[in-house]
Amino acid sequence: MTAERSVAKPMMSLDDALDQLLAHGLALDGVEQVATFDADRRVLAQDLTSALHVPPQDNSSMDGYALCCADLAGSTQALPVSQRIPAGSVGVPLAPNSVVRIFTGAPIPLGADAVVMQEDCEVQSDGSVCIKVQPKPGQWIRRAGEDVARGAVVLAQGARLTPAELGLAASIGMDTLSVARRPRVALFSTGDELVMPGAVAPEHMPPGAIYNSNRFFLRALLTRLGCEVSDLGIVPDQRDATIAALREAAEHHDVILTSGGVSVGEEDHIKPAVQRLGHLDLWQIAIKPGKPFAYGRVAEAHFIGLPGNPVSSFVTFLLLVRPFLLKLQGVVQWAPSATAVRADFAWPRADRRREFLRVRRNPRGGLDLFANQSSGVLTSAVWGDGLVDNPPGATILPGDVVRFIPFSELLG
Repeated sequence: MTAERSVAKPMMSLDDALDQLLAHGLALDGVEQVATFDADRRVLAQDLTSALHVPPQDNSSMDGYALCCADLAGSTQALPVSQRIPAGSVGVPLAPNSVVRIFTGAPIPLGADAVVMQEDCEVQSDGSVCIKVQPKPGQWIRRAGEDVARGAVVLAQGARLTPAELGLAASIGMDTLSVARRPRVALFSTGDELVMPGAVAPEHMPPGAIYNSNRFFLRALLTRLGCEVSDLGIVPDQRDATIAALREAAEHHDVILTSGGVSVGEEDHIKPAVQRLGHLDLWQIAIKPGKPFAYGRVAEAHFIGLPGNPVSSFVTFLLLVRPFLLKLQGVVQWAPSATAVRADFAWPRADRRREFLRVRRNPRGGLDLFANQSSGVLTSAVWGDGLVDNPPGATILPGDVVRFIPFSELLG
């Protein structure tokens, strides 16, 4: 009798894995009203429409003198100052053959069609002003609505708010904003080998123990993405303890995130525990670093299991978990921007998987490669300022143009 040969399941591409993951990432129910001051990085839940022009009326963009160009008729004669308009005040119509002392932001008086900056004017002993240049109609005037027109959608639903966008919202009078509810994420680690920094001094670490680094960067990444994080600590390598932790997490959270412990070893209890309470899909993704990734459900909560090696956990979070969490909040544009940059290094070892190499920009405008690309070397992510997205089977020679994704596009 001939034994059947097992056929290895083909690895899933990153794009297919992301498509499958995002298909589960339906926007969360619930909208919150928050102060505009506190809305940085929150996701706008509805279009923001302006009820007014910004600026509300024509105003001066310079300290100087407002006038009617026709009053000069090509001459540099001195004209009397008929009024003074500081910002926050409204003047009267311009008197013929006069100028108005005006300051930045002050409304342009009726009849004036230009502003001459004070550096191009000379005040005479009698108080009149000599205009030393011939002005052009419209110069140094900011027109009503040139920034925002009344009725315009200034920010679209699904925008992830930045400081500049908060300022724009305030400019149209918004002191509160409707934003999507934050995802509630439960984070915990599994493994009896894990030790929290501060619990044991380095010189007293027991054999086989390691400090729990993943917990720190995962919590920071979740916070940057606007999540409400519940850190449930380290769960012992025990089946009942793992089931209890998952059941508790699922009751009050939208997402459960772990790293490590989703293989099929005797001490890996995540897989059977999740399957007991819900379902689990184990994906082998054709990326390096990375590959092992788990998605499932525990009751109504999403479950995501990341690889245990720190760089694998870090990179798979950026490539898969980040867009998933943004989609839960209704973000429309979640894909990071990549740029074409020259490689100043060689990468002769082609891999059948899609590789994400840790690199940083150099003063010559190219990219340098961190020497050790191991998935356990977290210093590569600290040293680098981005990833090279290297296609499957591709080598890199110095001078080749590669696809560079800055960490600034991925870290919040």
